[in-house]
Amino acid sequence: MSTRTTRSPEETEALGAEVAAGLDPGAVVVISGELGAGKTTFVRGACRALGVAGAVTSPTFTIGRRYRGDRVAVAHLDLYRLAGIDDEEPALLDDYLDAETITFVEWPAGAADRLAAPTLEVRMSHAGADARVIDLESASQGA
Repeated sequence: MSTRTTRSPEETEALGAEVAAGLDPGAVVVISGELGAGKTTFVRGACRALGVAGAVTSPTFTIGRRYRGDRVAVAHLDLYRLAGIDDEEPALLDDYLDAETITFVEWPAGAADRLAAPTLEVRMSHAGADARVIDLESASQGA
């Protein structure tokens, strides 16, 4: 596991971009942390690094968004409003999880059984003002 501290939204975006540079199509990155911890800011930085040019905002009310990057499709899921996935349409996540897409999932706990073996787990927490402590754990490190 690697722990990093960012001191501004720009640094959080830069860390997201750094992480994205090492991802291949089919990667699934799960991101957890309290409200306002910077999850969407992290994803925005990753999306920019992957060539997404348009607005990147939290898809809380739509569950997910798909973007086209320079070299790969990118999906951004926000499962905050889902208490669990069992009562949802079985194919709810299928359009976002495939071998050609890099997928970022905020609030993954409610769908943990459908997100088996994420490529990377990101845990974010407030550290005062704009600072964030960000733990990064890859699947190869053993979750």
